[in-house]
Amino acid sequence: MIFVGIDDTDTKDSPGTNQVARAIVAELGDDFFCERIVRHQLLFDPRVPYTSKNSCCSLLIRPAAGVAAVDQLRQRLRQALRNRFQPGSDPGLCVTDSVPAAVTEFGQRCQQTVVSQSEARGLANQFKIQLEGLGGTEDGVIGALAAVGLAVTGDDGRVVQIHQRPDELTGPASVEAIQRAGVDEIRHEGRVVTCGVVDVGKHLRPNLRGGRIVLFVEPSATAAGPWTALRVL
Repeated sequence: MIFVGIDDTDTKDSPGTNQVARAIVAELGDDFFCERIVRHQLLFDPRVPYTSKNSCCSLLIRPAAGVAAVDQLRQRLRQALRNRFQPGSDPGLCVTDSVPAAVTEFGQRCQQTVVSQSEARGLANQFKIQLEGLGGTEDGVIGALAAVGLAVTGDDGRVVQIHQRPDELTGPASVEAIQRAGVDEIRHEGRVVTCGVVDVGKHLRPNLRGGRIVLFVEPSATAAGPWTALRVL
């Protein structure tokens, strides 16, 4: 598997990083298959420059047999991001098939405190991880490296795309339909929900927990069904 991190690809007037990730995945074709796209929340603090809420995005990519994986994917993603460059953005890209514990620790620190671009670059150089800025101040390298560190845990973030399926579920949906969409488990306070209807809202947005895609729910206050999906960071 290849872990990809992208960050700071957008401005207030352009599609957000999650939308950019979904668009570039759609262009990868048969050479690479996207297992999931995940939004990771970093430190939300006025000392950190961000477009909206300081999140970054990870992609888990499975290459087809015979594909020169990391280098070819990096070249494709680099070009796709450059094609979408927005003046005023500071995009960063990270592509690696190996994520050491130190990078996970870096990602977790990015959720708790302010870190520097030089620290991100130094860590990437130390472990020979492909990390690059693609415009502006290039501060997006911080979130891009953090994203792969958090992604490899399988225990952080909100899933914004499962496999390469279109995002079709909205409003009330059966448990069976949600599971067919790729959700491994629907959970309420530690209990697994196995039947009924869940109001997923505008979009299906489960979470990555324990290596599984989990949708957290609470009892519904409406007539749409017995359950309402929760949006968890």
